[in-house]
Amino acid sequence: MQGSIRPASEPVPLLHQGQPRRLRGAGPMPATRPPGPARLFLALRAFAALASMQTLPRFRSPAFLQEHIFHTMAFYHPRCIDKRGDYFQYFRDDGSPYDPQRRRLVNTARIVYNYALAYLSFRAPSYLEAARHGLKSLRDTHRDPATGHYHWTLRVQDRADGGRDVQVADDSQLAYGLAFVMMAYAVAVKAGIDEAAGWLADTWQQLETRFWDPSAGLYADEAAPDGRWRPYRGQNTSMHIFEALLAAHDATGDAAYLDRAEAVGKRITVDLSELTDGFIWERYTSAWQPDWDYHRDEGADTFRPWGFRFGHQTEWAKLLLLLDRVRPQPWLLPRAQALFDATMSRAWDTQRNGMYNRMAPDGRLHDGRKFFWVQSQTMAAAALLGQRTGLPVYWRWFDRLWSYMWDYLIDHEHGAWYHVLGADNRPIGNEKSATGKTDYHTLSTVYVALSALPS
Repeated sequence: MQGSIRPASEPVPLLHQGQPRRLRGAGPMPATRPPGPARLFLALRAFAALASMQTLPRFRSPAFLQEHIFHTMAFYHPRCIDKRGDYFQYFRDDGSPYDPQRRRLVNTARIVYNYALAYLSFRAPSYLEAARHGLKSLRDTHRDPATGHYHWTLRVQDRADGGRDVQVADDSQLAYGLAFVMMAYAVAVKAGIDEAAGWLADTWQQLETRFWDPSAGLYADEAAPDGRWRPYRGQNTSMHIFEALLAAHDATGDAAYLDRAEAVGKRITVDLSELTDGFIWERYTSAWQPDWDYHRDEGADTFRPWGFRFGHQTEWAKLLLLLDRVRPQPWLLPRAQALFDATMSRAWDTQRNGMYNRMAPDGRLHDGRKFFWVQSQTMAAAALLGQRTGLPVYWRWFDRLWSYMWDYLIDHEHGAWYHVLGADNRPIGNEKSATGKTDYHTLSTVYVALSALPS
């Protein structure tokens, strides 16, 4: 895979913009304007009408992508806001909440991120207020003021006297959680929340002092209560820290964030992938050797599942290209292109469309489910490759992915995206926003696609 680089194979023809399709409906979508409370009903009605059109929308249109962001935000806003603090984080397909007492650190940070980015895009004051609301929870509830550490999971219980009890349900100390706290603070700085600048610097310092392994050039995953690292290592944590470092640089201009991001990206996508035939393996020993047996015999829904994850190959392609925008290096584009091309030759369902989830080391399909985030991350990577290379094949992949997502993953009635589909493209379960989802992947990748559209 690391040899000669060629474009991904042509996608099989599917419905493209302007061709007849199976959905029924009405007219075109209006041009996007910054949303206000008075526009909510009209925007949702316009998007529902768009969903029932007999032709596909123009996926490469800024107006379409911006309206899709607003439509997705409308599923969460304002129903996710808990006026007593933090956010409600778990919703079924129709928007009804479940498990309202559970508050997970990553969910809170991702919702802050969503709101702050939406404010930057639409300048709606309610989005900025909602971002501040979540930041207060990160600082006052998730964070232990005595240690500066963040609690992984909380449970809240409202009392009859109007007070609230907060219990720590899981105090695991995971660098993965700090990555998203760092991202939330970074985009808050971009949104003009000045006090978040110090919080951002403190969080990176915590990552550096508690989790950075200089001998490996990567981050450890988890610290025990005594501060010692637990033996598990995974690439996913370093990948999201890489993402947080890019966000921190974007917010502050500090080149130190790029220095660390470049080093981490090369270690994962070049050095370690040489041990695994050019693909990025997920699980490693404490010495950063591939652990081929970690969770091999566990079920598909286990935390840290076994196998190569197709979505992480293309997510890394996206991230390398974002680094290439601000710090061009000769290895970044070829590596991103190789990851994307090799993945699409294996992950795409040529019969029913959509991308599968995982494959075994021998190349056989290991998990045929189709997760929302795999499709959205790949869509963003395709847009960046189309912009960077000028090759039409990547824009055709962009259109093809959007056609699939539009037909199967986007809930045109209630809003947001279904979490996971079976191989037959039918939704599995009715939990739209399960642990960690919050449509962070959906929203962040649509913003990336917007930035890559031809001017």
